[in-house]
Amino acid sequence: MFAKLLSARSLLAAAGLALSCLVGALAPTAASAAIPYLQLNASEPKYAAIVIDANSGEVLYDKRADSPRYPASVTKLMTLYLTFEALSEGRLKLTDRIVMSPRAAAQAPTKIGIPPGDSLSVDEAIKSMTVKSANDVAVATAERLAGSESRFAALMTLRGQELGMRNSRFVNASGLPDSRQISTARDLAILSRAIMRDFPQYYSYFSVRGFTFRGNYVKGHNRLLDSMEGFDGLKTGYTNASGFNLAGSAVRDGRRLIAVVLGGPSTAWRDNNMEDLLLTGFDVMKRRARGERTTIAANIYEDEPSGPIERPSVEQGDGDQAGLQIVLTEKPHPTPVKISPTLRAAQAAAPAKKPKGEWGVQVGAFKSKALANDQLKLVRGRFAKVVAGAESAVEGAGGAFRAQFQGMTSEAARGACSALKAKRVPCMVLAP
Repeated sequence: MFAKLLSARSLLAAAGLALSCLVGALAPTAASAAIPYLQLNASEPKYAAIVIDANSGEVLYDKRADSPRYPASVTKLMTLYLTFEALSEGRLKLTDRIVMSPRAAAQAPTKIGIPPGDSLSVDEAIKSMTVKSANDVAVATAERLAGSESRFAALMTLRGQELGMRNSRFVNASGLPDSRQISTARDLAILSRAIMRDFPQYYSYFSVRGFTFRGNYVKGHNRLLDSMEGFDGLKTGYTNASGFNLAGSAVRDGRRLIAVVLGGPSTAWRDNNMEDLLLTGFDVMKRRARGERTTIAANIYEDEPSGPIERPSVEQGDGDQAGLQIVLTEKPHPTPVKISPTLRAAQAAAPAKKPKGEWGVQVGAFKSKALANDQLKLVRGRFAKVVAGAESAVEGAGGAFRAQFQGMTSEAARGACSALKAKRVPCMVLAP
């Protein structure tokens, strides 16, 4: 029996070697045996993808990441970025009303469908865009913030350039088909990371699975929120011309990865590809920590694609009109981000004072230092025990002021973040 088992294993090994020679790739190592080659049929001419480390911004994998693509409803990430910016600056409140203009109400589906002259709250508008991908609400929000959708689109392009989105141009707020509206997988990953970095207090909107609007339950499109552990956003999209798009992010073992998949041939293919890329990315990060040299690409077999992208059509949607139940909370342990060196520099200058720890928590990012300090005072006042012993700090970078509690141990930071989230206070763990 043992001899037969060895024989079978030998045959399998030979077959695996033959396959690796055929595709011109290295066979997976023993450490990666749990994840076989990802069968990525990237011959779809619309396909493009990228995976990045959310902490460092390192690109772990890319496939035609700088090739122009139609973003479809993933466009709404920029509409939401500007909405969050207005909220953080005090130009907008979640309770403010957004009026539906005749032009906004006339947008093609997907839409929330309220009549001209009617209104919804900013909170409802955000959920309508993240969950329903409502085109009418995206236009109404653009008109509220900039006076017209065309002016808002110019702001979208400008802000994108400032964020480093060098190959993106926006002409509408919704992602409805327009041959002039172009982005790339890399640019959309940059935008996704910017949302997490600049507005962590609003990131939980992307994990909302559904919400009740005027007595009706509105379901979401993003199936991976339910099916993949640690997956918590961000945005789906679809037109005939773009194919099935998804900007996604997930957390595993204290690490957050961001992935963008564009031009999938179906919802299921897109979702499977997203999950495969993220899972392999997490596996690669683990193996690197053990000293192995490996990449996501080393675990993927793909045919070389060719051909141009198609011109836009009039069809618009998100590839799946079914959704899941609302959850207005983030995952219990968001990915730690790099803590600023300010605290460690101060500790080095005074070595007699032994720091309690090099971890911390961030409780929001704001456009002014005063607002960040107000947030720190509010949190410390309401949750003194949770942040006891931590040092308040405001770190300015990238035009934002981040309210942080520093000098904590890993256990204290994670425990504090969990406690704050339980009370609906935005929180992000900061790692050394």
